Amino acid sequence: MAGRRIFITGGASGLGRALAERYARDGWRVAIADVHEARGAEALAALAALGAEALFVRCDVTREADLESAARSLEDRWAGVDVVVNNAGVALAGGIAETSLSDWQWIVDVNLLGVVRGCRVFTPLFRRQGSGHFVNVSSMAGLVHPPMLPAYAATKAGVVALSESLRIELAPDGIRVSAVCPAFFRSHLLESLRASDPALVEQSRRLLERVRTTAPETAERIRRGVSRGDFLILTHADGRLAWRLKRLLPVSLYLKLLTWGSERIRTDRFRGDL
Repeated sequence: MAGRRIFITGGASGLGRALAERYARDGWRVAIADVHEARGAEALAALAALGAEALFVRCDVTREADLESAARSLEDRWAGVDVVVNNAGVALAGGIAETSLSDWQWIVDVNLLGVVRGCRVFTPLFRRQGSGHFVNVSSMAGLVHPPMLPAYAATKAGVVALSESLRIELAPDGIRVSAVCPAFFRSHLLESLRASDPALVEQSRRLLERVRTTAPETAERIRRGVSRGDFLILTHADGRLAWRLKRLLPVSLYLKLLTWGSERIRTDRFRGDL
């Protein structure tokens, strides 16, 4: 694995940075992309301290030109890239009637079209190399769709669908695709969260406070799944259970369980138990 090359969007903090540092420890050359330049500089320093050959590029995944520039930089500096992690994302909570269309457009542009752009830009490079691996970061909300998160769930489900389609389309070119679906872990989720109701922000904050899984732990589970060549990488045991229940239970029973769980979260929120 030594000397291999990885490019990670949203790599200056949270899961992206944890992935960057995990691969750096394995001797990979690591390129991180982010819109936050100060955090990018901090992450770059941390990677250098690990002895990694690292690169930071300012990149907004809503701008295809930024990704094209990053791809050119990787070809010029490292003669290509082995793994592209489309990780950059944002969060949006709120009911269908309360969430504005402009907020829908915002989250689709980042969470779904950001991944589309990453795959579009790097597919020609991978084809020239005859190999490559897209790691598209979705969420358990892309597989199990809770209420009050319709926009977030829709974009993350789109990432899974896109990844499954590309997995088949790109296989003849030697290109692999994985879809990562983590459940809650300690992250900077609240920084990007938009919500139609302040109570939803507070609910999210309390949920994150209860979470014990860290970003580095999640990154390690992703690394193992990628190294195995898994398509669907479910990083949390409770997420794997929820996915199995959805697949195996009758639809009516599954929806009752989902409704019960959602009501429990809502009730706990008002009791202050979360």
